[in-house]
Amino acid sequence: MPKDRLHKVSCSNYRCEIEVTLEILCGKWKALLIWNLSRNNVIRFNEFKRLIPDITQKMLSQQLRDLEQNGLVQKTIYPQVPPAVEYSLTELGKELVPILEAMDKWGKNFVDNYKHSENSNED
Repeated sequence: MPKDRLHKVSCSNYRCEIEVTLEILCGKWKALLIWNLSRNNVIRFNEFKRLIPDITQKMLSQQLRDLEQNGLVQKTIYPQVPPAVEYSLTELGKELVPILEAMDKWGKNFVDNYKHSENSNED
């Protein structure tokens, strides 16, 4: 089956728009890539490797390509030897930042409450 028929965004095969958002951000790395771009504005490929050391080069390339294809990340190639490649958020990508900030806040609260509930269970 053609790839675009399996892609919920292109075939409208979803029950609510939350599914679309989750599909675009799916995976372990895309949200972290967007988060880092929101904090640094422009990041070179090797800088991502430094910021997210557990990501493989292949996965980093694939995830950045997906984000670029979905219009969230812009790739700029500078014609020099070796070529310099920089990534930045598009306006559409920047719209995700408040969502990620809310997720960050929620995650911090969850971790704090989880630690608190663990400590109270030990008493």
